[in-house]
Amino acid sequence: MTAVHSDRELAEPHLRGWLSSIGLDVEYVRAEGNTLYRRAEDGREVPVLDFAGGYGSLMLGHNHPAIVARAQELLAARTPIHAQFSRHPYANEVANRLNRIIRRELGDDEAFSAIFANSGAEAIEAAIKHAELDRVLRAGELMDSVRANLAAVAPGRLAASEFERIARHNASVTARPPLFLTLEGSFHGKLAGSVQLTHNADYRTPFSALAAQARFVPFDQPGAVKEVVDSARAVVLDVVVEGGEVRVVERDYPVIAAFLLEPIQGEGGINVVSAELAGEIQQACAGLGVPIVVDEIQSGMGRSGAFLASSLVGLRGDYYALAKSLGGGVAKASVLLVRESRYRPDFELVHSSTFAKDAFSCHIASTVLDLLEADDGRAYRQAAELGEKLAGALRAVRADYPDVVKDVRGRGLMLGLEFHAQTEASSAAIRENAGFLGYVIAGYLLQAHDIRTFPTASAVTTLRFEPSILLTDTEIARLHTALRAVCEILRTQDARGFTTS
Repeated sequence: MTAVHSDRELAEPHLRGWLSSIGLDVEYVRAEGNTLYRRAEDGREVPVLDFAGGYGSLMLGHNHPAIVARAQELLAARTPIHAQFSRHPYANEVANRLNRIIRRELGDDEAFSAIFANSGAEAIEAAIKHAELDRVLRAGELMDSVRANLAAVAPGRLAASEFERIARHNASVTARPPLFLTLEGSFHGKLAGSVQLTHNADYRTPFSALAAQARFVPFDQPGAVKEVVDSARAVVLDVVVEGGEVRVVERDYPVIAAFLLEPIQGEGGINVVSAELAGEIQQACAGLGVPIVVDEIQSGMGRSGAFLASSLVGLRGDYYALAKSLGGGVAKASVLLVRESRYRPDFELVHSSTFAKDAFSCHIASTVLDLLEADDGRAYRQAAELGEKLAGALRAVRADYPDVVKDVRGRGLMLGLEFHAQTEASSAAIRENAGFLGYVIAGYLLQAHDIRTFPTASAVTTLRFEPSILLTDTEIARLHTALRAVCEILRTQDARGFTTS
């Protein structure tokens, strides 16, 4: 038997070492509201102001009393977690409540069927699979029609060489693999399918042989969406008989399975999709019948100031992926909503998830919706108002340090502060760490100011700020002071304040 030593670091040891090098390897032992408590070396609990917000999972803060109380009630009642393949009225209640909210925001009466999951990436995987099943079934129906039309043409009405040409062309088109479209800067997860829709090549390339491939559309470049969609368009050849004549015609063949996008890109740098870009995507996809999958995993659940950030730019999706704050920071819950006219009931027979639709996570999700919808959606108004205050503080930092801060972006309580690159910094210490500048800044903010935030994963010069709606003016002022200190370090190139090794 191999001995295991308890003092060895075996849980992602490389990551632990890297976190240690930039001052982020602290242990958090308690949490409430916007505060995490880390364990100091002397055993004290040190309060840390949390602006990372569980990467957008904590719209209502850490351990919201109403959510914790509901969780305790459910556990005390011995609520079954594992009751798969049975009736789940609590899941149906969540699905109906989500439908009512979405109908209100979109002004759309069509229902959405719900597929439950445990994480955002799993909801995206379900979207990928459902969109591909839908594409395959539509393609099959089309080709059945084409074959029937060809078979109905009497011998001699069409030359044998023309039959052969049609057959060769159609075989080459139907052999093409599915294609997914998404935006440059996108992040849709790191599972086998979702990682191929994530723009960052470092995450995607090692696994490129495992799943369907994506084509990335330039962000906010006029005409780019139509150009990419048109270039991916494929047609099969069919025949029609008109006036006794046999004529060869083209039929659009579904090669593009779906267009996926985040209305506010999280890991890509807090980039907000404009109404113009949303309109271009809507129009291009409608022309070919391509479904739109709206990834609201990080931007949804009210964080933008509306339940769906996409509704603020007029985007209408065929699929919506929700997660993160759906579980209230306590349960692991996500859901994929599929427009009824797009929904394939057979999908329920070929896709499942062990923990999906369980009573605990569904009841917690229902409590979250209670809190968000209370007082005529006061939480959404709070997100918008507090977001504007926080954005004002970030813009004030940029105004005073335009040589250090490049941009402020976002909406509601999903904001980003982009720093100018430090690849040409006069300080060797800063220049050598320019490749992960945001993480170095995060380490400094934690160690010197007891403030927690992180850069966006694929744009590491951009810090993210995704606090809860419990944010106070005092907390905003504290962040403002700390960010000014960061800017002073970068302006003076005095790297002694940064906690790098």
